[in-house]
Amino acid sequence: MIVFRDIAAVPSDFGPSVVAIGKFDGVHAGHRAVIARLNERAAETGARAVAVTFDRNPLAVLRPDRCPENVVSVDRKLELLGELGLDATLLLTFDHEMASRSAEDFVIEILVRALKVSTVLVGEDFRFGHGGAGTPELLRALGPANGFTVEVVDDVYLPEYSRRVSSTWIRELLIQGDVTAAARVLGRYPDVRGEVVHGLKRGRELGFPTANLSTITDAFVPADGVYAGWLVDHDTGLRHPSAISVGTNPTFDDVLVRQVEAHVIGRIGLDLDGLDLYGHDVTVEFVERLRGMVAFEGMEKLAAQMGDDVTDAARVLGVAS
Repeated sequence: MIVFRDIAAVPSDFGPSVVAIGKFDGVHAGHRAVIARLNERAAETGARAVAVTFDRNPLAVLRPDRCPENVVSVDRKLELLGELGLDATLLLTFDHEMASRSAEDFVIEILVRALKVSTVLVGEDFRFGHGGAGTPELLRALGPANGFTVEVVDDVYLPEYSRRVSSTWIRELLIQGDVTAAARVLGRYPDVRGEVVHGLKRGRELGFPTANLSTITDAFVPADGVYAGWLVDHDTGLRHPSAISVGTNPTFDDVLVRQVEAHVIGRIGLDLDGLDLYGHDVTVEFVERLRGMVAFEGMEKLAAQMGDDVTDAARVLGVAS
């Protein structure tokens, strides 16, 4: 997938294209349905399949006090979009200049002239342009004179839920620690990415060495607790079944910021250096929440609980502990 970070980067001979516009935060099941339809329309017409999105939530500029935390980072969003068979994504910088651009100018300069759009796909509640004046109705009005049609994509509902799929819903589930439901809404396991760094090494002292992730920014970390999941080592391509801890370790009460750390199952007693993970770029995927985060009375009780957590995680993941 080609990534254009400015309309000036789009070649003059690019197009025609079928375009879907949105924030695509999380690239959840609803977004995936839109992209699937986009790819179908592009294949039918021989056009390029293109997503148009932004480098931040527009509320970060328009109403920062109301801007929610991103479900995924911008880089992760692009990575996820790249897995869906798109030809290109246009990542626009949403700043005050973009916010002041009229809806008509957005359509003509970006969709028509730069991307040579033939079909635009949007959700019913999609708004764009200065003051949110751009609507599906405006797109339909501008379409005939500019050579494109408009397709409004219905909201997506999962069979077991009556609520439409949305990034807001995913945040609520992650705040509750319900990563299992969040995975269904996302269409994949929720995850966070970072570099493995040295921690206080308490897990090693207890017989459960952990890979500590560096401070994670611009990604939504699930509620404090212990989870079953996977540690994906991007340096080696290996996936390790893991028991994952999120929180500030209340037993010791000396960790000032939330941490994500993963104990690789089947490696009990093995020094973390033996896994060659320090400095590696890893993703931690959350499969199921095992318990909340609690303080224990002493190292012995904590170690016993960690042993139970590893057993439970192994059961959930279907591996030997």
